[in-house]
Amino acid sequence: MHKILRIHASPRGAESESYRLSQGIVEHLLRRHPGASLVERPLSAGTISHVDTHYANALGGMADGEPAAASMLESERLIQELEQTHSLVISTPMHNYTVPSALKAWIDHVLRVHRSFRPTPQGKVGTLDDRPTYVAVSSGGNFSSEPARQPDFLTPYLTAVLNTMGIRDIHYFTVEGTARGPQARELARNAALECVAERFLEVSA
Repeated sequence: MHKILRIHASPRGAESESYRLSQGIVEHLLRRHPGASLVERPLSAGTISHVDTHYANALGGMADGEPAAASMLESERLIQELEQTHSLVISTPMHNYTVPSALKAWIDHVLRVHRSFRPTPQGKVGTLDDRPTYVAVSSGGNFSSEPARQPDFLTPYLTAVLNTMGIRDIHYFTVEGTARGPQARELARNAALECVAERFLEVSA
């Protein structure tokens, strides 16, 4: 059975523009894969912890035993959840030009040396299988159109993170300028959903 994993990181939850945009992506995926299961992984309500001292020491080879093993359990659970996924959807706002702390906490768990990637003399090599990954981003300002009104450290960073694990089939969709009022927000929302529809139409053609 096809499994879709949705990671959503907005503190506004299902009311956020990034989540609404991700819902459009999920609906297309469900139409493409009838009977697919959808696994939800909300991050903004503190559902996963930030990595702790035991985790850091274990990665650095400076600790072993029960405390280190216990601190790795959440990391292992999240990596396995990702490994079992056929399509990945990430819903996130842009906070201060980059990912929110809740999404960064998830990244710190799943981007793990000797587990989701391995170091080599030529650089880091991902150990996860590639899979279609769709990222829905919302932003109060404009960062992808000309002239850009704010920097974008989110998309290059997230791309590097996913590439490091072995995920390269990545597609970004954005709702930008959401702070400019209801009319601008609705126009941006509709434009983003059109981009999603076009992308899935191209793939099915």
